[in-house]
Amino acid sequence: MSRSLGVTTVTILSAIQSGVRYGLDIANRTGLRPGTVYTTRRRLERRGSIEGRWEDAELAAEERRPRRRYYRLTHAGTEALAEARERFAELGVRFDPRLAIAGDARRGEGD
Repeated sequence: MSRSLGVTTVTILSAIQSGVRYGLDIANRTGLRPGTVYTTRRRLERRGSIEGRWEDAELAAEERRPRRRYYRLTHAGTEALAEARERFAELGVRFDPRLAIAGDARRGEGD
């Protein structure tokens, strides 16, 4: 992916890579607003960085909740995330892989 990724996009991609799979869970784990997550997620899916699939309707019904759309990184998304992390590392920014929260590596913030 030739276009530079911003902190929000890298945070969402990092969350998906670390196992956070559906929209509201991404918002809850990263602290991003749901509207930001959903807008960015749609853009990432259109660009081919992530793929989504709907869960089985019966499972959602058994749990008495709406169906969830689960996401995974594509090869292109994995490469874009790696490139973005390299660029951020050069700037002294790191991403906590457990929480996908941005922080300043020089000061140890973001834990």
